[in-house]
Parts: sequence; structure tokens; C-alpha cells
Amino acid sequence: MGTTKTTGSCREVYICDTLHSMLYDYKNLQNKYRKEYGKKYKRYIIEEVRNKYGKLVEYKIIQSNIKRNYIKMVFTRKDGTYSGTDIIKYPFKIIHHELGVNCRFYDLRGSFATISLRNGCEIKDIAEVLGHKSVETTEKNYISSSNETLKSTIKNFENNIQSDVINNIIKYK
Repeated sequence: MGTTKTTGSCREVYICDTLHSMLYDYKNLQNKYRKEYGKKYKRYIIEEVRNKYGKLVEYKIIQSNIKRNYIKMVFTRKDGTYSGTDIIKYPFKIIHHELGVNCRFYDLRGSFATISLRNGCEIKDIAEVLGHKSVETTEKNYISSSNETLKSTIKNFENNIQSDVINNIIKYK
């Protein structure tokens, strides 16, 4: 699996070829719906929300009839209605509540980070893919230990403590 470089308005984003292909196909489907619905297709713009001091505090997604400067959303219904990310999170709620498996959509980020680190990726690169400014955020909140890695760490310690260097130090006392 390779990576595809996608340039956004703020920074470069790297996604795998499979996800890129899926999003591209979905974009084509949305274009088909956009033509089908014509003027009835819902469009949105981003509105900046500033506090009383003029500092930008958030962005709001606002429905608008303006044909230019509108944003193309990923999570929409056929008519362009923004559905939010809940449409993706729903299957995880079913898995959690009906099957009794403790699984949330957000857990995918932690799984991605942990598996990537265990397979030799640099934590700095993982942090960047997750959009974290700080490696510490990734390490503290997204990397988790498993019984396998804990056992491996203990085994590694045991091997080091039984080394000739350690034995010589002990004898030297």
C-alpha cells in the first residue's frame, strides 16, 4: 500500500491509495447527485466565529445558496444535506451496544497509531498523519500497550539483566 500526497489549504496530507480511491469514487457519485438535484442540491460555506476581541474561536458550517466559495462535504446525503460524521460512527455504536464489543469510531485512530508504531513507523510521522502538533499527544493518548508488548519488554529486561556485563558488575561488588 502506497501513499498519496493530497494538498489541502493548510498542509500536506498523506493518505493510503485505497482510501484515496474510495474518496475519489465517492466524489464522482456526489457530482452525479449534484447534477441530478440541480438547484435543490444543498450547499454549505464555512463561517468564521470570532470572540469579542476579534480572535477566531471556531468555524461553523452554514447552508448557503451562494454558488461560489462553497465547500464540498464528504458526509452528505444524496441531496447534499450534511449528515456529519455520525453516519460513519453509527456502525460502531451497533457493534458496541448490540454485540457487546467495546469499540468506538475514535478507537481507530489509536489502533492505527499503535499498529503503525509496532510495525516500525516513526512516532513523529504518526503524529503528523493524525494531525498532532506534538508527538507527546500521540504518545500519551493514542499509543497503547498490549500483553504481547509488555511481555516482550519484560523478556528484554530479563535478557539484559542476565548478560555478562551485568554479571561482571555484580561480581565486582
